[in-house]
Amino acid sequence: MQNKPFESAGLEKTVGYTFRNGDLLTEALTHSSFSNECRSKGMTVECNERLEFLGDSVLSIAVSRYLFEEYRDRQEGDLTKIRAAVVCEKALSKFAGAIGLGDYMRLGRGEELNHGRERASIIADAFEALLAAMYIDSGRDMKVIEKFLMPFIIEEIGHIGSTGVFVDYKTALQQIVQQVEGEKLEYVLVGESGPDHDKIFEVEARLNSNVIGHGSARNKREAEQKAAHEALALFGEGEE
Repeated sequence: MQNKPFESAGLEKTVGYTFRNGDLLTEALTHSSFSNECRSKGMTVECNERLEFLGDSVLSIAVSRYLFEEYRDRQEGDLTKIRAAVVCEKALSKFAGAIGLGDYMRLGRGEELNHGRERASIIADAFEALLAAMYIDSGRDMKVIEKFLMPFIIEEIGHIGSTGVFVDYKTALQQIVQQVEGEKLEYVLVGESGPDHDKIFEVEARLNSNVIGHGSARNKREAEQKAAHEALALFGEGEE
C-alpha cells in the first residue's frame, strides 16, 4: 500500500472509499499549477489532467447507463439533455463542494492566492479526476463509482426537473392544455397485446374525449409519453 497525503483521510471517509494506491488519490488532488511549480524546482509531479480525461468518460458511462435503465419512456434527445444538465461544470462543482473537495487539493501559490479552491472549473475537473482515480484503484469496478456518484446525480435530476430545465412530453402537453379553462386531458389504455413477459400497451391521449395522440410501448408510462409527443406535434410543439 502506498502512502497517501495526511489530509486525505477525511476525504476518503466522506466519499466512502479507501484507496489502496495512495498515489492515485494524490494525483487526482494535484492541480497543474502545483505541478508546474514543482517542475520549476526540478521535481516531477503529475497533475490531475490525465485522470480528469478518463473521469469524464467514467462519469458519462455511469450517468448514461442510469438514465437508459431508469427513464425507459424518454427518447434519445431527452436523455441527452438530462445528461448534459447533470454533468455540466456547474453541477460537478456543486458535487465537489458537497464533499469539500477543494480543501484537499494541492494548488500552486498563485492559484491559492486567487481562491482556486473555490473556483468551479478547478473543483469540477478534480471531481472527474477523483472518479477516475476510484475507477482505476477499484479495479475498474463501476459499482464503486455508482455507489458514490449516483446519489448526487439522482438528487440533481430531481432538482433540474422541478425547475423546468427539462420537461417531459406529458408535462409540456399539460401546460398547453391548461391555458384554456375547462379543457380535459386524459390518457386512456385502449389495447394490450403479446405475452405477459413482453406486452405492448396502446394508449390514446384524449382532449375533451377527442383523440389527439396515440402511443405504443412495452409499458404504460412510455406509451403515454409517446401519445403526448404525437399530440404536441398536432399543436405544432413537437420536437423532431
